[in-house]
Amino acid sequence: MTSRLQVVVGDISLQSVDVIVNAANQRMLGGGGVDGALHRAAGPDLLAACRQVPEVRPGVRCPTGEVRITPGFLLPARFVIHAVGPVWRGGGHREAELLAACYRSALSVAKQHGCRSIAFPGISTGAFGFPVDAAARIAVTEALQFLDVESEFETVLLVAFSKEAAVILRTVAAEASDGAG
Repeated sequence: MTSRLQVVVGDISLQSVDVIVNAANQRMLGGGGVDGALHRAAGPDLLAACRQVPEVRPGVRCPTGEVRITPGFLLPARFVIHAVGPVWRGGGHREAELLAACYRSALSVAKQHGCRSIAFPGISTGAFGFPVDAAARIAVTEALQFLDVESEFETVLLVAFSKEAAVILRTVAAEASDGAG
């Protein structure tokens, strides 16, 4: 595993990076899990900023597979990138493709905004039910492909909520690094 890709266990809202990725829903108005924790930690200005994001259709500010960016407000990050991952429906409904798009888009938007470090939660692995091992493979693959091309980018943190999820992420990252050499 490259030192630029790191797996940590902890609270994503406490990560000192340029941008924290929020596992958001399409409405972008807060919720449970990572979304709720980031909204609480960032303060009420985050919700106000999300409300300013125009709806692309009624009730949808950010469609599944896409991202939107807001300031980080009280978070230790300059920005929050809101990524809407897919709800797991068995794997036959483009879930892997949509989840990969979230990671690629978040990394691209971070770079466009001059960021050099980013922290990702396990997008879609909570209430959206995406299997952790499959999501870990997607997260690691997208991060390593990005870092391979973007030499100026310093750090991609994959923030695991549990030790078990961290073990899966570290195993997948080690396997990917072994396969690349």
